[in-house]
Amino acid sequence: MSETDGQEEEKRTSGHADERASGHADERASGHVDERVSGHADDEQPRWLDEQEKAAWTGLISLVLLLPGKLESPLRQEHGITLFEYLVLSHLSEAPGRKLRMGELAFLASGSLSRLSNVIKRCEQRGWVVRTPDPADGRYTLAELTDAGFGIVDRAAPTHLRTVRGLVLDSLNTADQKALVRIAEKMRIVPDDFG
Repeated sequence: MSETDGQEEEKRTSGHADERASGHADERASGHVDERVSGHADDEQPRWLDEQEKAAWTGLISLVLLLPGKLESPLRQEHGITLFEYLVLSHLSEAPGRKLRMGELAFLASGSLSRLSNVIKRCEQRGWVVRTPDPADGRYTLAELTDAGFGIVDRAAPTHLRTVRGLVLDSLNTADQKALVRIAEKMRIVPDDFG
């Protein structure tokens, strides 16, 4: 696929994301983050963090900065793939017919359409994914997992599961896990191109 083809596909996928993905994106990217960040006057005094807020913020930012690398390292070492590549391939492996529209896949993998397009291109070159126009609606592009791609996911899944359990889930009780879900839903962070 040429660079021009990739740009045209990105325009198609970003302009016409799958109904389900764009529906969630509209809900989750309805301006909450922008309003919270920019909804103040220039001369307004900053609201400094109290001790509890500081503890919450430093805990969160440590997770945001450190956890992705720790989740990715075993995947790179044992299977030669990134965390985002794994998430993309994993979502495809769970989809009906092992295929999804690009917009929906980007949403599910928590990545931008441009990032997904680059990753899918690399996966195509490795023979793990093929892209085709959606026969139901030519405005959409489908990503489909090949047997070789499924093999990668099948081999990498136990590694990823061990890491997720060891670093995250096993140290959290049920109440902690439910709180994490609530916090993630409240924050509603999505890539800019879903706005």
